[in-house]
Amino acid sequence: MTDLGRARRAAVTALLAAGLGLALAPAAHAGSPAGAPAPLSAADLAGARSAVQDQAVLDRVGHFFARRGVPPTGQLTLGAAEEARAAGAAAPRLTGDTVPVYTLDAAFVAGAAGVPVAKAEFTASTVVAADGQTASVWTVRRGGAWRVVNIASGGDEGDYAAKAASGGGGTAFREPQVNAWYVLRDGRVLPLDDEARRSVGAGGVSLAAYQQLVHQRYGDKLPGSAYDRAGDGGGYPLAAGPERAAGGGSALPAVTAAAALGATALAGAGAALRRRRAGVRA
Repeated sequence: MTDLGRARRAAVTALLAAGLGLALAPAAHAGSPAGAPAPLSAADLAGARSAVQDQAVLDRVGHFFARRGVPPTGQLTLGAAEEARAAGAAAPRLTGDTVPVYTLDAAFVAGAAGVPVAKAEFTASTVVAADGQTASVWTVRRGGAWRVVNIASGGDEGDYAAKAASGGGGTAFREPQVNAWYVLRDGRVLPLDDEARRSVGAGGVSLAAYQQLVHQRYGDKLPGSAYDRAGDGGGYPLAAGPERAAGGGSALPAVTAAAALGATALAGAGAALRRRRAGVRA
């Protein structure tokens, strides 16, 4: 995926998560490691996967593959009959596990004690086409039932969950404002991608240091802040955070979607949503 594609995907994920405003998992409990959200139950994950396996959903994923991710409102040289044939030939099928997607929690950013680092915003199921295209189908629970809300190109959600599991376990989560994927393991926040390595260094940081870091980045941009009320949407430079000196590397460049926490998202992300997604909307 190109840098532009990753940036658009990051902005869209932040926007969707903010718009949903849903926490699929309860807050961390006594049985969870420090800072980790309580996991979704096997029954919840099975329900989410069942929603994706619905033939009507798979048919829509087939059209997503046929259109190469171009949304229904976008221009396409493919005719309706040709699209239908390509959608059937895509033969979409699920692969891998359905996983909860955890996103940096606004309460953690605000500096609250004892709260999990992230919350589950939606679940993701990876679907592949006969020609090798991959998509991530997102589901949320509404009114006691699991419903598909979006299709995203690529399979980052499942890939990073699998990477965290194979590397020693822990909770994979995203800081969508900088498109960074981390794993919380044994009280440390460790990087899973290049953006995360630029953020916390190759060796990661303690959970407390990471909380200080994201509070510095976004603490004045939370819902209800002056930044939020002003509707500001520009990028801003990130300074090196706690424990960065040992990790080396340069500070992150200016980013957008910095305020996409809780109910706040940048207006600019809307254009990325229209360009990057062929949405399956509830």
